[in-house]
Amino acid sequence: MDLIAHPLPPVQDADSSPHAFPDGGTWRTEIPSVEGPEALAEVLRESARLDVPVHRISQGSGVWMLTDAEIAEMAGACAERSVELCLFTGPRGSWDIGAATRTDSGGAGPRARGHDALAGCVEDAVRAAGLGVRCLLVADEGVLWTLHRLRAAGGLPADTTFKVSALIGPVNPASYAVYEHLGADSLNVPSDLTLAHLTEIRRASRAPMDLYVEAPDDLGGHVRMYEAAELVRRGAPLYLKFGLSRSAGLYPYGAHLREHALATARERVRRGRLVLDLLARHGADGGMSPLGSRLPGELRRFPVTEGN
Repeated sequence: MDLIAHPLPPVQDADSSPHAFPDGGTWRTEIPSVEGPEALAEVLRESARLDVPVHRISQGSGVWMLTDAEIAEMAGACAERSVELCLFTGPRGSWDIGAATRTDSGGAGPRARGHDALAGCVEDAVRAAGLGVRCLLVADEGVLWTLHRLRAAGGLPADTTFKVSALIGPVNPASYAVYEHLGADSLNVPSDLTLAHLTEIRRASRAPMDLYVEAPDDLGGHVRMYEAAELVRRGAPLYLKFGLSRSAGLYPYGAHLREHALATARERVRRGRLVLDLLARHGADGGMSPLGSRLPGELRRFPVTEGN
């Protein structure tokens, strides 16, 4: 295509998100699927070697797949580097004995089935918070609302943040706003949303957005590196997540997957370097939040009253 004879459509200011993080930045970074202390050490080493700034590290297997010592080690290592550590709350429906999640419809997916599963997620949250973790990943609306009410009542530290998993990520402005009101502090939207969809969401909510610039295969395997600058412009405040396609799943993680976990941890950081280089070449690498930034700013919530 002759770009001189057929220029690209002009960028519209109206498409730009009017929002930012409270520190003034428009984007932060996240390395996902860091499943234990050893993988975390690889990420921290590689991020220093490749000069990849990291705001958040997230884990997908869940609090219940880590010992107290492992959680404390990860929390300490992240604190030393001023990196936010986010651990998944479990159990989840896609792992329990329910058969519906294995049908074509997918059933209720990863949501917590029954009171006991909900209680298990709460137990995970309280345990992780007691070991120094201040960001929790949730994949259930009821879990989110329960944890938000617990936070409001002082059962979790006030600076605890809740991140909505890509496994239940909202796909329209109304659902995005509902999650914000339920207590979400950042929301992972599916990586197949269009740029116009991001603009629509930003007209309804300023809650931080998480988006896989490269998505794992079970979330579509999308690679959107060349859109990184436009993703930030439309979706700010935005966490750029450096996932990895064409890679076998890690959840639930154990030592039997060690070599794969370490190799993919390093490659996720390298993918981050590629995205940052693209932003720089496009003149769009400004606007990054200062390292150590983690809070989302003031967000809208449903009122929390006794009995709800």
